Amino acid sequence: MPIRIAISMGDPSGIGAEVTAKALARHRGALVPYVFGDGAVFAAAARRRRLALPAVDLGEPLPPSGALVRVTRLPRAAAAPGRPARSGGAAQLAYLEAAYAAVASGKADALCTAPVSKAQVQHAEKLFVGHTEWLEEKTGAKRSVMMLAGPRLRVALVTNHLALARVPRAVTASGILGTITVTHTALRGDFGIAKPRIAVCAMNPHAGESGAFGDEEKRLVLPALARARRLGIAASGPYPADSVFFRAAAGEFDAVVALYHDQGLIPVKLLDAVAGEPAVNVTLGLPIVRTSPDHGVAYDLAGKGEASEESMWAALALAVKLARGRKRAASDAEGTRHSRGGAKPLPPGRLRESGEAAAQAHGTRRPGVGPRRA
Repeated sequence: MPIRIAISMGDPSGIGAEVTAKALARHRGALVPYVFGDGAVFAAAARRRRLALPAVDLGEPLPPSGALVRVTRLPRAAAAPGRPARSGGAAQLAYLEAAYAAVASGKADALCTAPVSKAQVQHAEKLFVGHTEWLEEKTGAKRSVMMLAGPRLRVALVTNHLALARVPRAVTASGILGTITVTHTALRGDFGIAKPRIAVCAMNPHAGESGAFGDEEKRLVLPALARARRLGIAASGPYPADSVFFRAAAGEFDAVVALYHDQGLIPVKLLDAVAGEPAVNVTLGLPIVRTSPDHGVAYDLAGKGEASEESMWAALALAVKLARGRKRAASDAEGTRHSRGGAKPLPPGRLRESGEAAAQAHGTRRPGVGPRRA
């Protein structure tokens, strides 16, 4: 049975509709897409790719073969390519909310999010800092982790969308440990790596040079690594950030834990841009599957038909793979429970973690996440 993917269209003035339509045209028949967005904006992008999707209004039954779900009918001025309007921020949030609701209610198997403008969404939701943090709050996950996953390099982040000046105080030993454990669990459960090898970046040049350039490695990274190893996790470091990524890309490590956003994303996006290896933003630690392309709204390309769909294509492919794997795992677990006498089933798709590793992974909320709201 094809995997059903709920797709939020992203910024109506950006390239979200274009790259989604292009990617779906290449995935024709491989998945069931439900695109939650603006009726006119996505329909125009779909026509250019000869992509035929029935259109339904939000709240109507979803056709089994896929659909464009009309969440908004924006006036032309509010969806002008490359010229974002204030009302577009509320629209982007509405697409995300509707797509997430489809997954949460079981009408879709995974969520794939096209790029949003955080600045525009904040006109409608001041505390919005990104999909990862929003989904952590919505799902009630104890801790989520942003990972950028490419063909040769996977990078998980300790802190996400945070001003660089705030990073030194936001990075903690418990935060590093939490990122390591969530990454370890996901590499085993979702990526099928039996014994993941995880490298952890240093914060300072030359890994601090024995304290000459800072002591964060000794105070924060080494204690986290020691605790991770006591949990049976093959984590090592701290490694200088100027050399660890090519070692991982060469196959020495299965993932790298970076301490802050640009430390981790520059090497991944460089491989994408220069080597043609599209990366995918995947949120680890959630009870649902969520992926996204590794780029932004690209206002400078909007409306020109020149945006590459490679990362969006890869994001949809990974969503299908992860959702299918979770379905298989849930089915296997259900069969095992029945054979043992019918224990209470777990929620579908939820990663199974054990004992102390789960406690360590979920003990601390990541810095930079807004407060929970009732």
